[in-house]
Amino acid sequence: MRSRRCSALALSMLLVACGAGPGGDDAHPHADADTHAHEGTPVAREGGHGGRWLEQDGHAIELAIAEAGTPPKFQAWLYRSGTPLPAGDGSVDVRLVRLGGIEEHHPLQPQADGSLLAASVVDEPHSFDVEVRATIGGKALRWAYASHEGRTRIAREIADASGIAVQPAGPGVIADEHEVQGLLTPVEGRVAKVVARFPGPIRALDASVGDHVRAGQLLATVESNLSLSTYAIRAPIGGVVLARTASVGALAGEGAVLFEIGDLSELWVDLHIFGADAGHIRAGVPVSVTRLSDGASADTTLERVLPGMATASQSTVARATIANADGQWRPGSAVKARITVDRQQAALAVPLSALQSFRGHDAVFIRVGDIYEVRSVELGKRDGRQVEVIAGLRAGDDVVVAQSYLVKADVEKSGASHDH
Repeated sequence: MRSRRCSALALSMLLVACGAGPGGDDAHPHADADTHAHEGTPVAREGGHGGRWLEQDGHAIELAIAEAGTPPKFQAWLYRSGTPLPAGDGSVDVRLVRLGGIEEHHPLQPQADGSLLAASVVDEPHSFDVEVRATIGGKALRWAYASHEGRTRIAREIADASGIAVQPAGPGVIADEHEVQGLLTPVEGRVAKVVARFPGPIRALDASVGDHVRAGQLLATVESNLSLSTYAIRAPIGGVVLARTASVGALAGEGAVLFEIGDLSELWVDLHIFGADAGHIRAGVPVSVTRLSDGASADTTLERVLPGMATASQSTVARATIANADGQWRPGSAVKARITVDRQQAALAVPLSALQSFRGHDAVFIRVGDIYEVRSVELGKRDGRQVEVIAGLRAGDDVVVAQSYLVKADVEKSGASHDH
């Protein structure tokens, strides 16, 4: 949390230092843009319906975004010399240019209540450059103005210094994954106990714990009490000496275990699954196993779900096998694993780090040049790393995936966001 506060403070200081913060000429050119006109249009004022009043040569329209009981749509009323006119006395067409040069047209049609209403929905964010073309009593009229919200400008060098990073939105794979804990154990049948065939004193030992031995290699020499001759004890399998219970001069009883040798070239990973998760985890799904000691990972496949329960933990045990050619995976070690039950393609996905909440909705921020703008998004499936975007983004949009909360803070600070 402290590092986030420091990052936000650093960004604020950089913005101020570069003249891009509150009061800077280039900080937020969109701030209060709704009250500034372009190309000679008079300063906007509010009409009787709460919309923007646009007037020219005695003709006027009041333009609003209707939202009460309907998806957001442009609505307009016609006037001449301040007097309301029937909706059929004119026409209104609204052209929008969104960030990135995306154009929209919203023609309005006369309604029974005397207004003109567009059939098309004005998607969030309501941030765009607006051109209004109208005819009233045969007179052609035009107005242009900026209506920006949820937008800010951050110079690229400031964004880079603050750790703000973007990546294009694109296809992804959403995985149904389960994080579990497990334990490494030797593969059954690959551990051998080496015993004395006849009782007698141990005359020599040729292997110690940790030694790698090959099948048939000499491990010890014992003098038989029965024949008074020595006999060799050799490794029955190749592997690693896991235990040695013998010492030179000690008496080895008949059948006494002198060594334990394990072939550790492969190990079992016994994973503990709790509760309802065990119900839909099946053999054959991918598993990624991670060593807790150093974070190294190995990919494998779940081989089986054991029929019984682990007595101590009351968990279901699922088993996989991992290769251990380098010997770095050690029996008895605790590991964590990610079991992937299912994978589904998503046409559009973003990292979870891109998500923010804006006006109570899920949102991300996109970048075009030095301008950042909010995008309300409809989300679908998600996993531990990314989430599917159903609506609100286009493939290729540069989405802020690191330090997105700094962009949100700057947008909110700019005062360029407003409710409709």
